[in-house]
Amino acid sequence: MRRVVALLACLAAVVVPARAHALLAELSQREVAVTTGFAGAELLVFGTTTAEAGGPGTDVVISLRGPNAPVVVRRKVRIAGIWLNGPSERFEAAPSFYAVASNRPLEAVLPAEERRRLRIGLASLPLSPRGQIEEPSFRQALIDLKTEQRLYGEMPDGVRLVGERLFHARLFLPPTVIPGPYRVDILVVRDGRVIASRDLPLTVVRAGTSAEIWRVAREEPLAYGLAAVLLAAFAGWLGSVLFRR
Repeated sequence: MRRVVALLACLAAVVVPARAHALLAELSQREVAVTTGFAGAELLVFGTTTAEAGGPGTDVVISLRGPNAPVVVRRKVRIAGIWLNGPSERFEAAPSFYAVASNRPLEAVLPAEERRRLRIGLASLPLSPRGQIEEPSFRQALIDLKTEQRLYGEMPDGVRLVGERLFHARLFLPPTVIPGPYRVDILVVRDGRVIASRDLPLTVVRAGTSAEIWRVAREEPLAYGLAAVLLAAFAGWLGSVLFRR
């Protein structure tokens, strides 16, 4: 906690003379490396506002969005006592990761129309299905699934305000995040209106053995498949020898 306060104090000292900037923010790291032993990463977002933008009644909303990816949601149906895959819906451009933190619940910070315009909050994510099945249940099922996997989330008390101008938040990236470009959006809100904003880039990359395995699987799929089969066969043979003894 002392480290966070020190970083915020330094940031405030830098921004005070520059009154042209209503908001200054930074990330604890701009790149997250995914290795074979990757167990997730914690990202610290911290910043400060000028006297004009900060003060009593000011709220801060921070969102982290990952690259879009297609997702298929299937409904299970029971036929003759057996559960089978039933109707499905395909979402072509669903965020692979989305987390939003605020110092108060979003409903108390921004009106519904403004949240939809800014695409802030799980209820306002632009999830457009490709098929003809226009049922809200598929959209909700997608959000529930991503939330269970810790890939989607809302934290109504995730932003900490220090004094009247400093703020910080901690966002967690689970081990299942996919590599690619991510974006952090910071909004300063007063009376339900955005008065300052800033976006910061974040990159998630593969590194080490994980990167090499991914490269081989992508560029040489035949060699990768043969290696996987041989490795599985060797593991099975070794297991049989060990258990026989």
